[in-house]
Amino acid sequence: MEAIVRVASAADAAEIAALVNRPYRPAPELGGWTHESGLVSGARTSEAMVRSLFGPDSDVLVLCRGAEIVACVHVQGGESAAYIGMLATEPAAQAAGLGKRMLACAEQHAVAHHGATAFRMSVLSARTELLAFYERRGYERTGVREAFPLAAGAGQPCVAGLELDILIKTPGV
Repeated sequence: MEAIVRVASAADAAEIAALVNRPYRPAPELGGWTHESGLVSGARTSEAMVRSLFGPDSDVLVLCRGAEIVACVHVQGGESAAYIGMLATEPAAQAAGLGKRMLACAEQHAVAHHGATAFRMSVLSARTELLAFYERRGYERTGVREAFPLAAGAGQPCVAGLELDILIKTPGV
């Protein structure tokens, strides 16, 4: 079955939240390479948090196989760079290139719909394999680190001093 990418709607919020939580915060015995269960506990997102992402300068893209959403990514327009986040792939479909495809779609969408000339994201500093994934796709660490956003409702750190690395990609530079 062919997979298609589309812009999600608020009606997809519950399915997107469930998808995001499966690879990011699974039970330890179910963790794939993208999980952060040992670093952060609790849900990565909620239906209400996903619903809040739908706005005039903010989109969630989903990759669907039939009616099932198997991957997603959030794109937020910005003055200096579009923010790309919440990239998630169904754990059973990982290592099939869907994450790379969704990241490329997010970048294309940011340029076409938000006039982006650069892309920005934040990644847990302790996730070296994930940082390497983004660096292989042209993202660079800016040297800027931020504290884990406790107030965002994205879980509770299990380790002291958890930080986010800010990455940026400027195509063609």
